[in-house]
Amino acid sequence: MAETFRLTLAQLNPTVGALSDNADKAHRAWLAAKEAGADMVALPEMFLTGYQTQDLVMKPAFLRDVAAALADLAARCADGPALGIGAPLADAGGVFNAWHVMQGGAVVAVVRKHHLPNDSVFDEMRLFQAGDVSGPYRIGPLRIGTPVCEDAWHDDVTEAQAESGAQILLVPNGSPHARGRLDVRMNLMVARVVETGLPLVYLNMVGGQDDQVFDGASFVLNPGGTLAALLPDFDEVLEHLDFDETPDGWRARTATRATMPDALERDYHAMVLGTRDYLRKSGFGRVVLGLSGGVDSALVATIAADALGPENVHCVLLPSRFTASQSRDDAASVARALGCALDTVPITGPQDAVTEALAQLFAGLPEDVTEENIQSRLRGLLLMAISNKTGAMLLTTGNKSEIAVGYATIYGDMNGGFNPIKDLYKTRVFDTCRWRNVNHRPWMQGPAGTVIPPGVIDKPPSAELRADQRDEDSLPPYPVLDAILHGLVERDASVADLVAEGHDRETVKKVEHLLYISEWKRFQSAPGVRLTQKAFWLDRRYPMVNRWRDRT
Repeated sequence: MAETFRLTLAQLNPTVGALSDNADKAHRAWLAAKEAGADMVALPEMFLTGYQTQDLVMKPAFLRDVAAALADLAARCADGPALGIGAPLADAGGVFNAWHVMQGGAVVAVVRKHHLPNDSVFDEMRLFQAGDVSGPYRIGPLRIGTPVCEDAWHDDVTEAQAESGAQILLVPNGSPHARGRLDVRMNLMVARVVETGLPLVYLNMVGGQDDQVFDGASFVLNPGGTLAALLPDFDEVLEHLDFDETPDGWRARTATRATMPDALERDYHAMVLGTRDYLRKSGFGRVVLGLSGGVDSALVATIAADALGPENVHCVLLPSRFTASQSRDDAASVARALGCALDTVPITGPQDAVTEALAQLFAGLPEDVTEENIQSRLRGLLLMAISNKTGAMLLTTGNKSEIAVGYATIYGDMNGGFNPIKDLYKTRVFDTCRWRNVNHRPWMQGPAGTVIPPGVIDKPPSAELRADQRDEDSLPPYPVLDAILHGLVERDASVADLVAEGHDRETVKKVEHLLYISEWKRFQSAPGVRLTQKAFWLDRRYPMVNRWRDRT
């Protein structure tokens, strides 16, 4: 009689450093797998510790706690299916990114990651030793090869495992969301399947950690690259997957095949989940933000309402003498549509007090950007005071275009603990607002319908720090600015490249200059959700002091 094998995929959301909580999640998944008659349950890369751990894995005390948690989990999962889980391993050879297979109360196999990524947000060569290529291990009737994450992006590990008798490939991952990344994963895994002729299970983590959001979207491929299963993105899922032994080898039965949303929706879901998890995992349940009547703060308020519920979002309007009545009305309309509380705290009194306090020192000097920044810093001070007093985390609301060129006030509107739209260019902000107004999903805790009035989206952007101010007084129009920034930041294009594409050279040079001189501001900015492969922080690391400029 032909053999069958049931594998439970646990696409779950761990928390870095929460060893006991993560182990409990793994144990609950194991109990569900046992109830479902599974032969094995699999959890993602580094699940026990959460990912990425960064320098935590350099602490001997942390590694001792990990070893104890692994031993305890193995004992708890003794009578039932095997369990595979990612966790660091410290032995005489060093510290390894490893995947541990437990059965019968003990660890029966350990797979050490061979290829250590050292690009983008990853710095594993600094943290881990590279393990030797591991052969397959047997669970019941099945020999399983496990390339750990990056190992499946190269053909040598999978080829060696196939040649040494693996009958399926099970790939545990911690692969964060970035625009277009899902297609890259799928194409590479199809290549591994075609090369080896083996079924492949790609199991990815889900959840937010600092700036990164792991998007799940785990999938299973049969030989030839046929899709047998695709799990939903950004959601925790337990999937019981059956394999059958056939004359042509093992094959996965068809299971869940989710439909992947478009890029706008995936980015929006990433911002909501990333914001929710950053707050939840940091111990915060409420937020406060400055709601100006502009499009950026309106989008941040909407993301926060979808992440936490409108009742946990406190909006504050901080008008000055330059705040238009339309801005006041727009802020009230957004808060009302979302169902969020809105308070008004005028800054005219504090501004007058600061002006008087500095009058002697500023005597004879003309008004300039100093007075504008005082307004922004007063708003930042007041919002931080509210945050401190109420225990709500302050969200900052600058978009990627502003952050790129420094069109933001350090210690002012850049104040805050997290920025949901940090990796969203201004033109993408407009598109996202329009998308949210006509789309609502079960994972959104805010209301359906038009929550950002069209007038907020369509009016000319303004910081309102002086009379009749418009963003285009200081910057190129946002479609032009974003196209240039996309070239300089995302593509590392030269000035000559952008001029050849039709951009004015003087404008490109101005944007390049602003980009480089603003590095020190970005160094001090709040973390935010990573959406692209060139987000400001780990993806793009430039010196703060930098005299080089492109002369092409």
